[in-house]
Amino acid sequence: MKVGLSTPLVNPFATPEYIRTLGTAAEDRGFHSIWVPEHVVLFDSYESVYPYADTGKIPIGPESGVLDPFVVLSNLAAVTSRIRLGTGICLLPQRNPVYTAKEAATVDWLSNGRLDLGIGVGWLREEFEALHVPFERRGERCDAYIEVMRALWCDEVSQYESEFYSLPPTRQYPKPVQQPHVPVHIGGHSNAALRRVAEHGQGWYAFNQSPEEMRERLAKLDQLLEARGRTRSEIQVGVCPYTVPADAGVQKGYEDAGVDEVTLHAVARDEAGLIATLDG
Repeated sequence: MKVGLSTPLVNPFATPEYIRTLGTAAEDRGFHSIWVPEHVVLFDSYESVYPYADTGKIPIGPESGVLDPFVVLSNLAAVTSRIRLGTGICLLPQRNPVYTAKEAATVDWLSNGRLDLGIGVGWLREEFEALHVPFERRGERCDAYIEVMRALWCDEVSQYESEFYSLPPTRQYPKPVQQPHVPVHIGGHSNAALRRVAEHGQGWYAFNQSPEEMRERLAKLDQLLEARGRTRSEIQVGVCPYTVPADAGVQKGYEDAGVDEVTLHAVARDEAGLIATLDG
């Protein structure tokens, strides 16, 4: 089973030097991947409930913010040559899909084909509202945006038409290095998320799920894949344990459940702390 890193890169700690150290040290230590999250804005107060903390609040200070994932991954691509680079996760339905396709293809191009595009529908209504994007039906919007991106990545002349997006015949380059396109990893563990994996995904990026929960959810995913003429062999199954203690026994439990990669949550306030975390 592969081991990667889930690293929330937040100011003021994630300096250029910190990011360089993260990339080189993780690659030198044989980690398979680095995944970085996304939030374009955060709020002093909000009604939405962060699903991974008892407080219902995201654990980021009021004067901190998450660095843009594609800019970060471009920096990491420049200082590494082997490690996979992923968004964990990109909030696709609140973004413009044409720009997202361009950014993803550019990172894939600059990294010589090392990008994994993890996407999810998001939980923070207030962030959607700040972007003037409807929070309702964001799952359906996400499905449509995946199709827009696939058209831009795969077709010489791309076009798309649906309720959620209209793309006239157009050209977008560069195309991704990876063929037929950048692997799309779907975040979430709801039935809707698993349905999205079965329909659109090359990977599933699970979060905060125990080995027992992964086993149950993978049984459901197998049913959804079979109904669409697909098998688990077409899907890379990853999980970030987050608050689940990821000791050796738990990691073995993930492997036995059918997980292909565990991405360990790696947080530090400086480069020395980062090295200690990676060596821990």
